[in-house]
Amino acid sequence: MRRREFITVLGGAASWSLAANAQQVRRIGVLMGIPESDRDAQFGLVALKEELRKLGWIEGRNIEMEIRWAEANVESRKRFAEELVALQPDLIVTSSTPATAAMLQQSRTIPVIFVEVGDPIGSGFVRSLAQPGGNVTGFTPIVGSLGSKWVEVLRDIAPRVRRVTLVFNPPTAPFVKDYLNPFKTAAASLGAEAIVGPVNDMSELESLFTTQAREPNSGFIVIPDVFTIGHGAELISLAARYRVPAIYWSRSFTEIGGLISYGPYIPDEYRRAALYVDRILKGAKPSELPVQAPTKFELVINLKTAEALGLDVPMQLRQLADDVIE
Repeated sequence: MRRREFITVLGGAASWSLAANAQQVRRIGVLMGIPESDRDAQFGLVALKEELRKLGWIEGRNIEMEIRWAEANVESRKRFAEELVALQPDLIVTSSTPATAAMLQQSRTIPVIFVEVGDPIGSGFVRSLAQPGGNVTGFTPIVGSLGSKWVEVLRDIAPRVRRVTLVFNPPTAPFVKDYLNPFKTAAASLGAEAIVGPVNDMSELESLFTTQAREPNSGFIVIPDVFTIGHGAELISLAARYRVPAIYWSRSFTEIGGLISYGPYIPDEYRRAALYVDRILKGAKPSELPVQAPTKFELVINLKTAEALGLDVPMQLRQLADDVIE
């Protein structure tokens, strides 16, 4: 090869190398406001990364992800939110209402995509679901009709239930109001007493179970909030101790001994969040992307727990279940 040709080829290779090295790497922050041990959260992150990969966003090539697990600790949420904002990411994904609130206290300019936020309007995150406005949008698992569905499914698996207590933590469940009317209406239609059971800490939770389980034919509904997620094992232990049927909102409860669960398929919410990540990285604004409700739900039954409670699960309910744990 002549010297001039060699220099031309070498120059072309160098230009290609520089272009490759200059490929823009986008940075994504993730603030998880729930325990790292939570199954749904772990599978959700896997779904997020897998969907991003399908869309051409690959860690180590054209994106970097900075993940922080803040759980239910106010100080850690604030600290990690500050850390992520300091990294100047292109956007931030948050899970839970408290994590999203912590992030928005730090920045109203960095795009934020939330998942598992119950009441984004009531929490002041967005102006409306159709037109969020500002720098935030996302996916809410809250569908008011679940308030009635939980009552119906609980009665399907435990027909003797005549008193149903809705368990929630007021500071982390401002969205509970969306469930209340459907919950009360469904209970009344089935001849059951509807009891609202707010708890602020573990002592109040134990007191609630002690008081309500003392009455015959009692049952419990555990709704989604950061407190119930963080105390799933304790909730299941209390239900087992007092031998009362309870329905939960996620399979993460049934997998560790909960009787039955029905609710949004959380990994799918993270998968859909990846679609918004892709659109924002390509120039879309959060204010242009509507907040979306869940489209996929999941029913899971734990037969071992049902047997321990002396419940005979109807075959029709088993056939309707997405999964039956034996």
